[in-house]
Amino acid sequence: MTRIVSFVVIVLLIAVGFAWLADRPGVLSLEWQGQLIQMSMMVAASMVAALIAAIMILWWMISTLWNSPHAARRYFRARKRDRGYQALSTGLIAAGAGNALLARKMTARTQGLLSADQEPLIHLLEAQADLIEGKYDAARRKFEAMANDPETRELGLRGLYIEARRQGAHEAALQYAEDAAKNAPYLPWAAQATLESKCRSGEWDDAIRLLDQQKAAHVIERGEAERLKAVLLTAKAEEKFEIDPKGARDDAKAALKLSKALVPAALVAAKSYLREDNLRKAAAILEPVWKAEPHPQIAELYVRARSGDTAIDRLKRAERLESLKPNNIESLFAVAQAALAAQDFDKARAKAQAAARIAPRESVFLLLADIEEAETGDQGRVRHWMAQALRAPRDPAWVADGIVSEKWHPVSPVSGRLDAFEWKAPFGQLEGPVEDVSVDSALASLPDVAQPEIRERIIEIPVPVKPEPVKTEPKPHVETKVEPKVETKTTVHPVVETPKPKVQSGEPTKVTPSAKAEEVVPFFGGAPDDPGVKKAEGAPLAEPAKPVTPVTQTPKAAAPKTTVIEKSGEAVPFFGGLPDDPGVKKPSAPADEKNRLNLF
Repeated sequence: MTRIVSFVVIVLLIAVGFAWLADRPGVLSLEWQGQLIQMSMMVAASMVAALIAAIMILWWMISTLWNSPHAARRYFRARKRDRGYQALSTGLIAAGAGNALLARKMTARTQGLLSADQEPLIHLLEAQADLIEGKYDAARRKFEAMANDPETRELGLRGLYIEARRQGAHEAALQYAEDAAKNAPYLPWAAQATLESKCRSGEWDDAIRLLDQQKAAHVIERGEAERLKAVLLTAKAEEKFEIDPKGARDDAKAALKLSKALVPAALVAAKSYLREDNLRKAAAILEPVWKAEPHPQIAELYVRARSGDTAIDRLKRAERLESLKPNNIESLFAVAQAALAAQDFDKARAKAQAAARIAPRESVFLLLADIEEAETGDQGRVRHWMAQALRAPRDPAWVADGIVSEKWHPVSPVSGRLDAFEWKAPFGQLEGPVEDVSVDSALASLPDVAQPEIRERIIEIPVPVKPEPVKTEPKPHVETKVEPKVETKTTVHPVVETPKPKVQSGEPTKVTPSAKAEEVVPFFGGAPDDPGVKKAEGAPLAEPAKPVTPVTQTPKAAAPKTTVIEKSGEAVPFFGGLPDDPGVKKPSAPADEKNRLNLF
């Protein structure tokens, strides 16, 4: 464009000059060697212009002939170079496509047309051809030669890094990446590999410094750089939390300034304040993060911030979180858990059902099952909610590269990627659960509370029958002998002798006089050692009159039995204690009835 404009300007100037001469006619006289030559100014100017043009044409022709050999050489050299670059381009495309035969053919043609010293890409084409053919050692030598050349150093280190990672030599790959990042921190692959290595080894300060270099070199965007730096500061704070809580708190607060919704940083800072028993500052750290991103770990730390709080106090703190973030599943779930601990079952059930309507998931239905277990104990209703939990989606957790963790980590254990863990439901690629869970349908199908069972059993209670008085002579202290398990001593007072009652079975019991008076123990169906049986105090002692001969008495008739039906919640008349009372001893087998003493 410049040449065209220059040509047009020159032509215009010449035209203007000739026009000026035409407007001013004159005669030019020239006397040379006795001859007088006269001509007009226009003819003279035309002759001068023609002479100049002839000289310029002549000079061009002479210079062209003089420079023709060099021009010819330059033409053929340029043509050869163009063919070499064409072959190099074709070879690189073939290597990228995996065509080893064409890549090797183009490599040979490129080497014949171009010099490796003039074009470093020839080494790259040779290395790629060797890689396709499986000649890894030859390819590594080519990359090493490129790494020694300052012009191709970064390209050679890149090739060596990729080959080292392919062969599993991670330490060698890291060394190549560090060498590249040292001289060229703007290389994304080198900086990323070095950063991941520093994170794996826990060198957080070096990682932060390298990240700052990448940010200054504009390798990564500002927002991403601030997020990664916040993650590194949080990891550094978690590592030194036990030995330096104050320093960990400073790093965590710096991380929160870079990323306001970073939950792990808020947890570290709040725990540091809680160690100093500073609840106000801990709450000031947790509440803004809760507003930005409600998280169950924040709710647990906030509710249980003080170990000495009662269940009612924790419920109030949970309600405070709900007021900060209403109509949120995490808020409702926290209140429901605190209400269950405080035995406020109505509130716990209402909040849990509201949380299930917002996002039905496993933990909510399990909480409803716990509420039923604590309040009603109805196993049918408990199993109903547990069945709903089996079909509900899983609860969110920290997930990175298919690994589910209950705790946040700064680096993925699989790929080593920084800030890989995310709070989401495991197996998030599924759009929903296997079976959709409807809270309304679950409530509609909830079974009623089971009524207590009324059990009936027949209990035979012996009813004591008072025998008619028997006339006998006054007897001194009579000692009665019973079975070895229970010994009972009684004092017999003088009675009137009457006809003996009819007995069913048994042998006569011998009664021998005793010189020592004992207390009278009333017995109604219970064992003598029953704590419910009290001994009679102040019983009169019979004074011995004169020795008498032993009297043989026949055992009394067995007392009739009464059948009573026991129902749950009804009182059962029983003398001596309930049937299941551990203080009541079971009567002996019928075979031992002959050795028992019937007191009535």
